[in-house]
Amino acid sequence: MVGVPFINPLSLEGREMVRQLGSLEDLTHDNPELIGIVTRSKSQDISDDQDIPRNHLELALKRLEWYVKKRNNPNFNYRKYAFLFQGDIEKFDTISFYLLSQAIGVKFGPNSRESRLMAESQGSLIQNRLEELNTRNREEIVLKALQELLSQGTLKWTFFEDLLSSRRIQLSDLVLDQGEVIMDQDDFRERLGPRLHHRDPDKMYQLLIGEELRELILIQMVMQQTENYMAEVHEKSRLMVEPNPLLLQLADGVTEILTQPTPSYTGTGKVARQSYRGPLNREAFPPCVKTALEGIKSGGRNDAIVLFITPFVSYARLCPDIFKQNVTVRVSDKDPQLQVVHQEVLPLIYEAAERCVPPLFEDQPQEKININAKIGFGMHSTLKLENEGETKWYTPMSCEKIKLHLPYLCRPDDDCKKIGNPLIYYNRKNWILSREQAESGDKKEDEGYSGEEVMENQDNDWIDV
Repeated sequence: MVGVPFINPLSLEGREMVRQLGSLEDLTHDNPELIGIVTRSKSQDISDDQDIPRNHLELALKRLEWYVKKRNNPNFNYRKYAFLFQGDIEKFDTISFYLLSQAIGVKFGPNSRESRLMAESQGSLIQNRLEELNTRNREEIVLKALQELLSQGTLKWTFFEDLLSSRRIQLSDLVLDQGEVIMDQDDFRERLGPRLHHRDPDKMYQLLIGEELRELILIQMVMQQTENYMAEVHEKSRLMVEPNPLLLQLADGVTEILTQPTPSYTGTGKVARQSYRGPLNREAFPPCVKTALEGIKSGGRNDAIVLFITPFVSYARLCPDIFKQNVTVRVSDKDPQLQVVHQEVLPLIYEAAERCVPPLFEDQPQEKININAKIGFGMHSTLKLENEGETKWYTPMSCEKIKLHLPYLCRPDDDCKKIGNPLIYYNRKNWILSREQAESGDKKEDEGYSGEEVMENQDNDWIDV
């Protein structure tokens, strides 16, 4: 049976493993025991040596790489990471968890994209590891890990304050009795059994609580603990003269993983044609967007700017192929420091708001907060990474909804045929324009003009940024 650190590295046993460590430098050396565990793992693909972690640092990066690839690629090859689900790797995995958490805490800090992905990857690892266990071992390890986490005698719902505030768990998920959370089956039977008329208390326990809720609470609590640990590391690192170079090296590896291009996939799992992502091309905007950007009279200002233009502009600039993807995306996934949002996205939205009659923010300045909420940063007057996720990043409304709620914007042109969303129009139009530009360039070269000559002529009139 696997130990608690395999599920919760932050357990007492897991912390003790770290305390017994020697120098961090030893963790960079090839470890024959680790290599042996990996190569002997059931179903492990060992066709490429680069897929085999040879020391703790490489294992730490493999943990995160597994999650990023699984999250973004429906054709993901699980066999390359089968070693992550072998109980024999527990000791190495626990130490790698601490290395990775400290590297992210030191370099990126809390509320960063990196810390969020670290917590999410740990939660996903727990879920997948539990699924690999047989029913009996799964129930035993969940119960043991939970007993340590929920060490208080009586559980008040306020004990889950961090989980509730981060929206990782809903109050409606919990079974409460006089403000106390019921998790134990005997406790459920004793407290609620008499009130359940004509119902079997044990069956109701499995329905309302059971293993599913226990696992949910366990996973979410470990994720929250992981975030708290990285925040604590970050605070302590600020008092250090210089962090350990090993942690900074590992943090660079994290950056390399997260900056690798991720292709989009169709519903059948095939790689989709890449959508243009870069500075907004206003020439490719659909008629409805062009109309809204020119300014709206008082009747529909709010909906046009907040509900329509905000999602369109933000996705068109940051994630134009969102409808081809099968994962949840946040703004910081595409713009980690929010530079593009502040320099390109918000100015265009505010420009459209200013052109309204009367200017939208002149009599309704609170709409700036609603704009922030629509791109996922909660009801706040300023955009801060720590608030990301409080609200969802709304995708652009469909053409049908525009016709229903904003009919004055819908003035279709020939390119609108068979298009169901303005963002799809933008992507298609961009592709058509780029193809026409390429064909035009080929034609000019056939006529005896070089690309340099064309640019020389253009330089007399404008600057190509």
